[in-house]
Amino acid sequence: MTDTNTPSPSPSSALIKLAQECGVSVEYFSWNGVNKRCSAPAIRAALTAMGVDASSDDACEASLEGLEDLAWSRLVPPVTVLREGEAHELWIHVRHGDTVAATLQLETGESSELEQLDRVVEPRTVGSSVVGRATFHVPPDLPLGWHRVAASTSGRRGRGYIVITPDRLSIPSEIRKSRPWGLTTQLYSVRSEQSWGLGDFADLADLCALGKMRAGADFVLVNPLHAGEPVSPLEPSPYLPTSRRFVSPLYIRVEDIAEVAYLPSQRRALIEWEAERPRRVNATDELIDRDSVWRAKSAALEQVYAEPRSAGREAQFEAFCLQEGRALEDFATWCAITEAHKGLPWPTEFVNPASPAVSAWRGENVDRVLYYAWLQWVADEQLAHAHDAALASGMSIGVMADLAVGVHPKGADAWAFQRVLAQGIGVGAPPDMYNQLGQNWSQPPWQPRALEAAGYLPFRDLLRAAMRHVGALRVDHILGLFRQWWVPEGHGAADGVYVRFDHDALVGILALEAHRADVLVIGEDLGTVEPYVREVLADRGILGTAIVWFEQDPDGTPRAPEAYRSDVLASVTTHDLPPTVAYLNGEHVTLREDLGLLEGDPAQARAEARDERERMIALLRERDWVIEDYNDEDLIAGLNILALNTPALLTGVALTDLVGERRTQNQPGTHWEYPNWQIPLCDANGVPVLLDHLFDLPRAQRLLTAVRRARG
Repeated sequence: MTDTNTPSPSPSSALIKLAQECGVSVEYFSWNGVNKRCSAPAIRAALTAMGVDASSDDACEASLEGLEDLAWSRLVPPVTVLREGEAHELWIHVRHGDTVAATLQLETGESSELEQLDRVVEPRTVGSSVVGRATFHVPPDLPLGWHRVAASTSGRRGRGYIVITPDRLSIPSEIRKSRPWGLTTQLYSVRSEQSWGLGDFADLADLCALGKMRAGADFVLVNPLHAGEPVSPLEPSPYLPTSRRFVSPLYIRVEDIAEVAYLPSQRRALIEWEAERPRRVNATDELIDRDSVWRAKSAALEQVYAEPRSAGREAQFEAFCLQEGRALEDFATWCAITEAHKGLPWPTEFVNPASPAVSAWRGENVDRVLYYAWLQWVADEQLAHAHDAALASGMSIGVMADLAVGVHPKGADAWAFQRVLAQGIGVGAPPDMYNQLGQNWSQPPWQPRALEAAGYLPFRDLLRAAMRHVGALRVDHILGLFRQWWVPEGHGAADGVYVRFDHDALVGILALEAHRADVLVIGEDLGTVEPYVREVLADRGILGTAIVWFEQDPDGTPRAPEAYRSDVLASVTTHDLPPTVAYLNGEHVTLREDLGLLEGDPAQARAEARDERERMIALLRERDWVIEDYNDEDLIAGLNILALNTPALLTGVALTDLVGERRTQNQPGTHWEYPNWQIPLCDANGVPVLLDHLFDLPRAQRLLTAVRRARG
């Protein structure tokens, strides 16, 4: 069926043709199967953000012709992404009649001439030039990696990448055999007696060790640990970081920095004094206050930074800076400039990170830039220690990181990578059954044409950073590697367009970097996901995601556990749902009603929630996974037993279910209306639960006993 509430005005035929050529949708099917047409203003705004003139029909036709000329104007394609064993014909464009030679240089440094094939292709007129096409053979036996191809002709030279990616990521046989389970949590919410008001890297190391030794868990999935702002106010959402390339110093445990042991007594006393106030909050149910925690930690970290490092430690810091290179220099510079201006507008000459003004400012403020680079070094060390502690305790996977969809529109990555990000666009999601007004996450997306022109190197480097010091990586909203919902600035979240990406290239690069880092990859493939997306991911060895509440047959009945997909991470709940005890009691409906996010009759929504609960209980009773005279704890155990009885390769058990937490961590579609990402871990009565005692709780022990029995 077609939606009668069509956006206006409708796109012209010229605009439609240009949009389709650029991968911009002119219509799409919504979550409930309704065909929706995209508005002309939204389509034009998306094309403009891609550097394509769509201001009029004449401009659309000229842009379309320019796109056809683009490939012919490039001597060498900037990047060609292939699967291992795949032969390929590479096109190189030269002035008609000129000769050309092409050289392939492997990552190992070996070079060889590519064979030119006898192909006759009609030349094309591009501007005032007649351009010919030479075809070269790329052999199918190239090793995995990032190889360079160079071509030269009279007066011109060109270079590009040929990226050979794994045909399929392999799952270790021991993982296949054991089908590990693990814990899922928001790290900042899990505090210990030594925490500074929120969970940190030391708590992560302890959670991994305790999770394995006390419960038998093989991984801990945490929220994104990406870097936030260097000064208050800090954005609460870990899914709206300032940089995905670096990690948040907020998670540093100050006392674990090596130099603290050598501080003079007065400086050490200052650190203890700074820790005192945030530690008092650990035993309360007050909201996580990142600003006060960061003020205390910053003051303490400044004291540690001022302590001279040994020659060996200084060499390690220098090695880290050299390894991270320009990316770290840009990030640390952005942090230092942001600190210096404290919320005030930057000088216009600072807009470009490569400008002489930025370079001069960095030279004048080198110590502050080094300070922020040092914070990254310390954070990197402590994250590495957490993963090492997980493996040393016997975990087969260890830390499972989470890669956020994007970054803050005014953050460090948006500044450093502006040439490959779409300006004036926010990534989001169209309306669905849980967010009926649509969502705009405000994050600037990759600009697909610019990202390809950059050889996908920014994407590669992001993945390499995300896969360091972890055993697995969850990719939030992995549909974004296939298509993204773009919401132009000034438009409502429902008035957007889908933009297609070269998923073969992006998924291939993801597989290559995961292979090299030896990590498992899990794609969060929930929501409106076309079947081919899951097929592509499964074909490349990337796991999917299954949430028990979302696994339903077409008639709405819960899916039988044996009918679940096997190559997935299965769990009862996720961070975008209330904890299970709250969901069972329909508190998600009440919350959405209170926040004005519920369309339709609230009574009907409650009735539907009750029906969903009763259908799930019927399945649990049928399988004898819950007693007849059940309570909420029994139902939570039964639901986790259900997840563990699916063929899922990995299963996650939420820490909130272990303790009986009721409060939602995140309510999609809200920002300040609800305290998203600020809820400390508490039990069913609202009493804070510290990591030191978590596994001793009777409620936690009962659920873990059920988990162990389900695992046999």
